[in-house]
Amino acid sequence: MSSIASRVALVTGATGFIGAHLTSRLVRDGWDVHLLVRPGSDLTPLAEVWEQVRSHSHDGTTGGLLSIMEAVAPDVVFHLASLFIAEHRPADIERMIESNLLFATQLSESMVNCGVWRLVNTGTSWQHYESREYSPVNLYAATKQAFEAILRYYVESTQLRAVTLKLFDTYGPGDRRPKLFRLLRQLAAQSEPLAMSPGEQLIDLVHVDDVVEAFLLAAEMLFNGEVDGNEDYAVTSGSPISLKALVAQYSSLLGRDLPITWGGRPYRSREVMVPWHLGPTLPGWQPRVPLGDGLLGIIAEVTGHSDR
Repeated sequence: MSSIASRVALVTGATGFIGAHLTSRLVRDGWDVHLLVRPGSDLTPLAEVWEQVRSHSHDGTTGGLLSIMEAVAPDVVFHLASLFIAEHRPADIERMIESNLLFATQLSESMVNCGVWRLVNTGTSWQHYESREYSPVNLYAATKQAFEAILRYYVESTQLRAVTLKLFDTYGPGDRRPKLFRLLRQLAAQSEPLAMSPGEQLIDLVHVDDVVEAFLLAAEMLFNGEVDGNEDYAVTSGSPISLKALVAQYSSLLGRDLPITWGGRPYRSREVMVPWHLGPTLPGWQPRVPLGDGLLGIIAEVTGHSDR
């Protein structure tokens, strides 16, 4: 098996929250890291490692991706690129299919044509509404399942082997996504109350450092020949917390009450009240960052204080 120093990784979605953290970790660990990016991508999240990685601009064509794959010849591909939209509109359909299905299929096709046999894919717990074997919470989750159906063809007809990591809610430093903690940061600076749902839905939060460890461990399984076909694993904290309790803990650590009107708006359609809990966890992986420590970290990032 090759040493880490000689391993070559191709990362998609490297400009996203998790992708940027994974890329930085790969660089620190001595990998030869290549990034597959779209023209005009915002590269700000990669500022600290940009000079230590090599980027390749994808023109959207299968032929273009084949050329990149042949030139890079990665030992493993980490596929994190996707378009997430919680509640889509008709105008979103083309972009979602292009990002989550067409591109992912082009990636698989280019891999098998270039003899690249290791893929760490990214799925979502939202493929399992009410913990069913398959029931998509939204169209985004349906596109993730659709790609897994396509991926099955490639792993059954070629030497391609894949691990799909199904992620839950993620958080940590450097998160620019318009999600809960960004909303709470904005809310702390205003006095006007914000209407939220009753807040009884359970949130399964996993720190980004733990998520990155899961990706690295999945790659090791592939290098060690421990994967048969495409294997799915849940990257879960195992300790979900209600939204209301989570906000209360965040507020306590922040040292101020947040103006929230609980029950001021209804739950959205197909709200996940209890996260999927039937998926197998990655062998040898467990979350290591306690929620309290993780919350203190993101609060300190904003306030500049780490003594609370």
